[in-house]
Amino acid sequence: MAKPTTAGKTTVQATSRRRELTGWLGTYFLASTILGILSALYQLFHFEFLGTLMGSAYYYLLVACFLPPVFLIYPIKGRAQDNNPPLYDLILTALALACGLYFCWHAEEIAAMGWEIYPPMTPLITGAVLVVLVLEAARRVGGPVFAGLCLFFTTFGLYSSHLPSLLQGMSYGPSRLAAYFSMGPSGIIGLPMRVVGNILIGYMVFAVALQITGGGRFFMDISASLFGFVRGGAAKVSIFSSALFGSISGSAISNVLTTGAITIPSMKKAGYPPHYAAAIEACASTGGVLMPPVMGATAFVMAEFLGLPYVDICIAAVVPSVLYYGGLFLQADAYAAKTGLKGIPRNQLPSLSATLQTGWVYIVALFLLVWMLLYMRWEVWAPFVSAALLLLVASLRRRDPLRLKQWIGFVRGVGTVLAELAALLAAIGMIIGALSITGVAHSFSSEIIKLASGQIWLLLVLGAITSFVLGMGMTITACYVFLAMVLAPALVRSDLNPLAVHLFIMYWGMASYITPPVALAAFAGAGIAGSDPMKTGFKSMQLGVVNYFVPFFFVLNPGLIFQGPPWEVAQAISGCLLGMLVISASMEGWVLGLGKPPMWLRPFLFISGLLLAAPEMLTDILGLVLLVLSLIGVRVYGSRSPSTQGKEQNDAVAS
Repeated sequence: MAKPTTAGKTTVQATSRRRELTGWLGTYFLASTILGILSALYQLFHFEFLGTLMGSAYYYLLVACFLPPVFLIYPIKGRAQDNNPPLYDLILTALALACGLYFCWHAEEIAAMGWEIYPPMTPLITGAVLVVLVLEAARRVGGPVFAGLCLFFTTFGLYSSHLPSLLQGMSYGPSRLAAYFSMGPSGIIGLPMRVVGNILIGYMVFAVALQITGGGRFFMDISASLFGFVRGGAAKVSIFSSALFGSISGSAISNVLTTGAITIPSMKKAGYPPHYAAAIEACASTGGVLMPPVMGATAFVMAEFLGLPYVDICIAAVVPSVLYYGGLFLQADAYAAKTGLKGIPRNQLPSLSATLQTGWVYIVALFLLVWMLLYMRWEVWAPFVSAALLLLVASLRRRDPLRLKQWIGFVRGVGTVLAELAALLAAIGMIIGALSITGVAHSFSSEIIKLASGQIWLLLVLGAITSFVLGMGMTITACYVFLAMVLAPALVRSDLNPLAVHLFIMYWGMASYITPPVALAAFAGAGIAGSDPMKTGFKSMQLGVVNYFVPFFFVLNPGLIFQGPPWEVAQAISGCLLGMLVISASMEGWVLGLGKPPMWLRPFLFISGLLLAAPEMLTDILGLVLLVLSLIGVRVYGSRSPSTQGKEQNDAVAS
């Protein structure tokens, strides 16, 4: 909470990364956000009462609306010391606004006169300033590692002709690169910014509307009323609520910090060890990026890359996300079973009927969103209509209607999210531009194919390793965009399904969030739980084990993402579901209905699960035979009684 100081300024909490803008700066931020949203509505719904707006002019207008606030909201260093931006941040804000408006005004001349190739001096200087501003905004939002990678690629074209064949490309002078990045079709207003302007802005409006009207609380309550009373109920509440919330927010870290602040203490109280509770929340929050109907910025960029409707990405992600959360859910349940952990008493849980009675609008809004996406195919209309329904009902409800303060919070929330996206995606656009203008994307892809010598499995392993390593330093979206340019073509040229290839890259880029040595989501959860970060990270790897195997399976058998004949789809899904069940049992060391297997038998269970999930009839048969033998071994040599440690923990909680 901000409080006055003797100097008449305001201070913020030392842990805050953002300033809370007040006074005329707060008013400017609200006005800029409203102008950006109205511009999107005008452009997307084809209003023409003020004349038509050229495509590139629209994207530059969005840059002018959402890039300047980054310098006001995010301080030059990691933490905000007060809510008053210094003079240099005001200057950077003014420069970003001027650059965006300048290019918006001259959009037709850029296209007609080829300024991206032969720019006059004024637009060249303006473009160079805009490139520097975007890099600084990306550093403030994405951190120094991400900014360093962006800087490497923006300068890459200066010396790419002198690099080894894997990264070799054409070299250009600084003025050519600055003009291309600022005014070309594959730069700041390239594919990622087009995604923001054409579709993503509506879904961010819906996500903020859902949060500001109380959707997060509803997700927690509905999860608690459905799963809280069963064994290990606290963990299952965390998994279900974080999956719902993460699908809307699209950010693993923010999901951990918001829902985890409630679920992790609840799991610890129920008897889960601190590192286990933090790992569950980390895995559940990270998986939200995979969860339809809103999968974060990466899925929208993927749809644009593939030239597919966004709904096709959502449908393809259904089964992999079910497998991921199914494995997490089953392991949490197995731990509760083998340690004797019980659920939360019903009198401490919200009533299901009361929760539905007060929160029906959230279910209707989500149903409306899915219906318009799947049936009506209204990708642009769907989020705006659903958000309007939420805001209208929240404004008209008798108890606690939305007031002016909440409306201002809604606009600020939308502005903050879109400012972050503008900074990140504009910088990612320059990465695409660098790979395009130098031709490195093609050379890298060709060299990877030569290195793999035509072996599909080796190509996939190289792709997984590359995705994982890049995911440590990049956002998921940046990692995906880079690999979609340089790696995906190599995989697609090897006769692999394009949609499966792009999902494979996204899944493995996400794996770094729960895998040491980085494991950002796991470390964030460890901070809340007070557990050892590395121990939490390794436990996250165990709980999220499905994520490491499923991408290989749906690339080799696209039936898992509904690409293929119905019988292949049915076989792939049924085999993977059974394999996921067996793998989860082996990882946690508890077979439902049979009890705890001896340690020597668990590897055989794990192998049988992999064979069942693999996309071949022969492996299914071998896996089924090995599974039967393993279950017989569990029946003969296993233990059916929960551990005394779990009983003691549960008794301590009850007392």
